[in-house]
Parts: sequence; C-alpha cells; structure tokens
Amino acid sequence: MILAQRYIFRIAAVAFLSSLIALTAVIWMTQALREVDLMTSKGQSALVFLSITGLTIPSLVMLIAPFALFGAALYTLSRLNGDSELIVMSAAGLSPRQLLKPFLVLGLLVSLLVGTISLWAMPASFRQIRDLLTLIRSDFLSRVVREGAFTNLDAGLVFHYRERGKSGELMGVFIQDRRDPERISTYLSEAGVTAEIDGRNYLVLDKGSIQRRQPNARDAAIVAFERYAIDLSQFGGKGDETYKPRERATRELLNPDPNDQQVQKFPGRFRSELHDRFANPLYPFVGVLIAFAALGQARTTRQGRGAAVAAAVLAFGALRLLGVGATTMATRSAAAIPLLYLAPILGGALAMALIVAPQALARPFERLAGVIGRFSSRFAANGAGA
Repeated sequence: MILAQRYIFRIAAVAFLSSLIALTAVIWMTQALREVDLMTSKGQSALVFLSITGLTIPSLVMLIAPFALFGAALYTLSRLNGDSELIVMSAAGLSPRQLLKPFLVLGLLVSLLVGTISLWAMPASFRQIRDLLTLIRSDFLSRVVREGAFTNLDAGLVFHYRERGKSGELMGVFIQDRRDPERISTYLSEAGVTAEIDGRNYLVLDKGSIQRRQPNARDAAIVAFERYAIDLSQFGGKGDETYKPRERATRELLNPDPNDQQVQKFPGRFRSELHDRFANPLYPFVGVLIAFAALGQARTTRQGRGAAVAAAVLAFGALRLLGVGATTMATRSAAAIPLLYLAPILGGALAMALIVAPQALARPFERLAGVIGRFSSRFAANGAGA
C-alpha cells in the first residue's frame, strides 16, 4: 500500500480496535453482573467467576466486530471528508478503487478474525463454560451446603447432613428431590462420602433407603441399600450434560452422529448453527463495502454526509436482521439455508456496484438519503418549535 493508503488503514484500524474494545467491555460487564451469584449463592472464588465470564468474550467479539468495523469505516470516511482529505486525495489522482483498498484489507483481516472465532473459538468457549458449570455443581458439598442446615440446591431439591465424621464423611444424609412432580424421591443414609469415578464426582451413600412416590401409587416404594452412588453434577441444575449445538465443534456439526438423540430431536438447530458459523465472516466485509458506498465519494456538505450515514446504518442494520431471520428460517426448513449466504453476498454485490458505477446506480441510495435528511430536518424543526 502507498503512503495515503497506509494512513487510511491506520485511522480505520485504530477506530475499529477502540470501538471493539469499548463495546466488548461494556457488554461483558453487563453480562458479568448476571453471574454474580457464582460468588454469592454458589460460594465460588473470584477466579472462577472471571474464568466463566471471560469465556463469553469470544462470542461477544464475534457479534460486535462487524458493527465495530462498520462504525470505524464510517468514522474514517466521515473524518476524511470533513477535513477535505478525500478531495485532496482524489485530486492527486487516487481512484475510488485505490481508496477502497485499505478498507478491504482491514475487512479481510476482521473477517478472518470473525471466522476463526465463529468456527473454533466460540464453540470451544461455550463448551468450556458448560464443563466449568458442571464442576461447580459437583463442588456444592464444600462450597454451599453447611453442616446441620437444610439447603435448597435447586427448586424442589433439598440437601441436609447432620455432621461431618472424623474422616470427613457426611453423617445423617437426607436428600429430597421434588423437581419432577411425577417422581418424588427421598434419600436417607447413615453416611456418605464423595468419590471420583471415570472423571465424574459421585456421592456414595452407605446403609440407607430410597423412597419413591409415583403419581398413581397409594404408598411410596421403599428400596433399602447397602451402598448407592449419586451423580453430583445433577445438583444445582437439571443434570442435562448433552452439549447444545452452539457447544459442539464445527467438525461435529459437519458430521453429526445419526444416533445422537439431540441430532434426531433437533436437526434444524444443528443445521442452522452450522451454516450460521460459515455465514458470520461475510458481514465484516459487507459492512466495509456499504460504508464506502455511502461515504467513499468526496462530499462538501455536512448535511449530505449525515443523510448518507443514516442510510448506510439502516441498510447494514436491515441486512443483519435479514441474516438473523434467515437463521431462524433455516431452523425450520432446509430450503432457507441459501438465504444465510445470499443476504450478505447480495448486499455486498449491490454496495460494490454503487462503488464501481456510482452515477448509474446511486439514485435509489441518494433518494433514500434525501428522504432521511428531510425527515430529520422536519423532526428537528418540530422539536425546536415545541
């Protein structure tokens, strides 16, 4: 790239990184506040709290990056227009295609970033979050439950033990599980210890009984046992350890196990998740093209820039909403899969056409910009009159 192109690239890259970091930090903080109960009700450390909330950052970056790049491109072009630098560059012989090159390079880099996150980092982070939450559930005996207290681990799930023995075992264990009204279970045991079996944590109960009450049965069924193991991961949650589509690796979505119950039950979710991951990297590139189509030409009036910016924002927002709608439609029907790719591809093609032949194809865009400008002026005049 020549000096002018490197100058444009530097301004756009700094604006993109600044907006990406700022927006990600703000949204991450709002999400992190929702997980404060990890340190309160579940008694986890600040390190665990930061680990779980930090693993949400890849998904936030993937969602925010296209908008951050779009905003950075608009900012850069608006600044260059406002300082008359675009006019000078155009007068010096730089063609629109040469001015577009640094934006395309930045768009390509951001698309690669989004693609890496979408296809690898995001599902890996979601899976790690699930694994950490499972460990937190299985760690409830040392973090949440207190000696001699009846503790509500979940809605309808109560745990109690009388005291700890000399070797750390739990004495006088009582567990009542009413989460399923159709099957209420009560566990009574003289003692219990925790043990790890095949990488999973269990509570092994000694010398006790299980009382199960069926909805149509008059009396409860009582089963006595000498030793009984309970999977601790079910406490503090519903015990569903099946990974969701967003937590599956991309290779698993490409070659799903036909015997997987989740695949059989929700094939549409797996289908839409797979194609959405491949479509996500297209939007940063398209956002750059739309921004350049709106502000890539040298302008001298501030009003014209404002209307063009508003039209570009509406166009990119509508395109992204169309992509979200296509994802929902693909969940219901495989026939909607092409829409996931057609929406960004056609949007980018139209923007490129406006860049290459602005005089022939810019009339609809300019009309929309003019309507928005007139509406904004009328709204401002009405507000000033009131």
